[in-house]
Amino acid sequence: MNPQAVWGYICLLCFSFMSTAKGDLQLLSFQPGTLYQYHYSLDIQLDHTSTLTPRGAWLRAEALVQLHQLWRDRGGEELLQVQIHDLKAQHEPEEERSQDGTGGSPAAIALSQEVQAELQQPVFISWSSGKVKAFYGDEAESILVSNLKRGIVSLLQLQPHTSPTVEEDVSGSCRVTYTVSNHSVTKIKDLLSCTKPKSGFTSIFGVEWQPTSKSQYIMKDNLLQLVLAEESHMVSPALMSTTSIKISSRQQLQLVSPPMPGPAEVAGRSLEDVLAGTEGRHQPLGMASLPFRKGCTHCPSLTAYLKAFDSQRVKMDTSKSANVWQFQRFIQMLRSTKKRDVLQLLRRAPEEMLPFVVEAAVAAQSVASLAALSDFLDFSKEPKSLLEKFLYAAAFSPRPSGELLRLVLDKLDGKQLAPEVQETGIVAMGSLVGKLCQQKLCGLQEVQRGMEAILRGLRGAKEESEVVIYLLALGNAALPETIPTLLDHAEEGPAAITTAAISALQRFPPWNLSSKVKQAMRRIFHEKRKSYKKTCRLAAAEILLDNEPLPMDVINILLAANELETETATFLLLKVQSSLHADHHPARKIMKDILRDPRINNYNFFSKAGISSSFSGPLTVTQDLLSTFGLDLLFLEGGFLRKSVSDFSLLSRGQRLRAAQVTIEAQGMESMLGENILEGEEEAELMAGMSAIFFDVQLRPIVFFKGYTDLMAKVLLSNGEPTSVVKGNLLLMDHHQVIPLQSGLQVAIKLQGGLGLDISADMDVGIWEQELKTSINTRGSLAIDFQAELDTPFLQATLRSQTEVETSIQFDTILRFSSSPVLMCLQLREEQVPYREIFTVSKSAGSQSSTAQKDRQGTMPGREFALHQANSKVCNLLLTAEE
Repeated sequence: MNPQAVWGYICLLCFSFMSTAKGDLQLLSFQPGTLYQYHYSLDIQLDHTSTLTPRGAWLRAEALVQLHQLWRDRGGEELLQVQIHDLKAQHEPEEERSQDGTGGSPAAIALSQEVQAELQQPVFISWSSGKVKAFYGDEAESILVSNLKRGIVSLLQLQPHTSPTVEEDVSGSCRVTYTVSNHSVTKIKDLLSCTKPKSGFTSIFGVEWQPTSKSQYIMKDNLLQLVLAEESHMVSPALMSTTSIKISSRQQLQLVSPPMPGPAEVAGRSLEDVLAGTEGRHQPLGMASLPFRKGCTHCPSLTAYLKAFDSQRVKMDTSKSANVWQFQRFIQMLRSTKKRDVLQLLRRAPEEMLPFVVEAAVAAQSVASLAALSDFLDFSKEPKSLLEKFLYAAAFSPRPSGELLRLVLDKLDGKQLAPEVQETGIVAMGSLVGKLCQQKLCGLQEVQRGMEAILRGLRGAKEESEVVIYLLALGNAALPETIPTLLDHAEEGPAAITTAAISALQRFPPWNLSSKVKQAMRRIFHEKRKSYKKTCRLAAAEILLDNEPLPMDVINILLAANELETETATFLLLKVQSSLHADHHPARKIMKDILRDPRINNYNFFSKAGISSSFSGPLTVTQDLLSTFGLDLLFLEGGFLRKSVSDFSLLSRGQRLRAAQVTIEAQGMESMLGENILEGEEEAELMAGMSAIFFDVQLRPIVFFKGYTDLMAKVLLSNGEPTSVVKGNLLLMDHHQVIPLQSGLQVAIKLQGGLGLDISADMDVGIWEQELKTSINTRGSLAIDFQAELDTPFLQATLRSQTEVETSIQFDTILRFSSSPVLMCLQLREEQVPYREIFTVSKSAGSQSSTAQKDRQGTMPGREFALHQANSKVCNLLLTAEE
């Protein structure tokens, strides 16, 4: 340990033993005509917390700080001059490390003459018995040096009595708690409470930050003897706490010798008069450190990329991690380039690469990239697929801007567009409006314009399909003020509109679903006003069961199940039972309490013999994340599939993200296959379609066929190739944060997570075998880049962790119609999952720079998920017969 640190701790221990009484301290002051000299030291350490990573970055600085009083008014307010002398800095160079990775001898850092000159320029503070009332310095000084001086001055900020308070220092305006004990003061600062001018941005599943701060002051004879300030910051991606970075900082200010004669007190009527007589220009400055963003010296350049464009084209396999890393590099390039270069890239990109470039330009969201997209995209000429790609890229943006929403609105406004593009634009508008409101930007003019466009379209919609699209857009927005509109359509509309309205209501968090909403769902489920389709009634029951349910609602739903058809009752009862096995389900405790009653939990209630099913279970469980898979299958009484819902969700730290939910519905199958229609039900038109939600964004519904003629035409014209459902890249995590250290230095935290996704579906109908086989193949890759950058006037250090994962999930179904009841087998399997982690430490001091890197990689074995016991038996039967 450093000798100065040892001496500081000895002093603290001695004064702690001497401090036996608690109470207020006498007022602190600095005497006129006296020079006070303090030894200042600063230690900062950045480390990866993971094992088998390179040793982190370390910095130590020492200086002599001289302080004297220039002027004092009658009320006791003092004007103090603070000046830094002989600052020396050291770091641990990579070449000095021993073979076992431990630290070697520290190396001195040569300071530039400019930095030395700025460091020696004095600053002034208005100070009164421990409180820094104002800070004066040269605003033309470099931000890093000015912040360092703020850090030293903040060590003089204290109060001589025990109590909590709010004070402003280098960290911002923060809540602090003081404890006074005779000659010592302990200050605990709540760094999470600090407020300062906003800088940076974040998105869902951003960064977890756990800071601590403690300072101890020792006084003797009304004079500050010693200050020891320590802080630590643990920072990690919200989904990957195992790749966290720890930042430790320690400052010490210690009186090195008895006070000596110093400059005489300056005469003056006011503090301003005295300042005016000092050398140089000194303006009042804020105490909070100023954010500093250095230019990126190693970032990819779009200008250089364009020069070698023909030889650097991207290989378009979205399921590979290399493609996602390239996607993130494009975003970095586009965020720091000019409009003309972005436009040139868009115009020169080949057809197969253009969707990739459009996605990157939307994700970058720079003024230049959005302006280039505005000029390039012509909604009257471009292919539908490219326009849909642009609109979905906007909808998936993790932190959209008002400018992005304005671009979408301008491109859609007053245009005669293809129905697919128009529908995609409407659901994208809803997603953008909702995400902007989540960022507390509901007051933007663009948000108001977007909501007005959706509500105006809903009022003017004449076709049922149009109404459905606008209702789904309201679900994407999830604004509480639209709930009455959704309730009106849910209760009064025909089946398709009721289904869409209830689906939109399911997107709202539980605290938005008031008693009025639940009362409307009760009326729909129990059919108090009119009859509803069974799928509508079941959706209403789900809202009641999944959102802080009342015991009476659960009991009434269970009792009503006895009056339903066999398949509907079976589905509903299994829905209730599945909640008992899900630890995260909000109704689990209530369900357990109710099912203790033998009048309900008995054979008569739960012995329905239908083949419909509902279950959910965990796929992956870590300390940060729970991923779940759920599957609901509702069959008709004749054994034909009416509706299936497969759901993949992520739950982390109280947040839920619906990663993928695919709903497939079919109706009218009974009449086509000669089955009888149940009494009281109208004959439905033959139709099948799909609705999907990806990363909490509802996509426009897709109709597979409508009517017998359309069905036969599509079967005969099918080319046998899988149908692409979703294919592309999106920015899942986007976070930038500046952590101000108490020393005035700062650490910039950056997180970027990109996802490449390729989902395809295939269906095979065997007429002779009387079998239907479906297959959904999901291939994807995730790339996460997490960095912590330390910026000082004499050392720059970056700790970086990069993680990449590739996965492939196959979901197959086999239905055999020749049996009665219909036999169905479900298979969910995951292929081998290759992963790789790279840890890097880069440092630069003066003309010297170094980089150390370690990586680890492996492959997690593939696995097949056992969904439930009955399914396993049927699969064994069907798969054995195929062999």
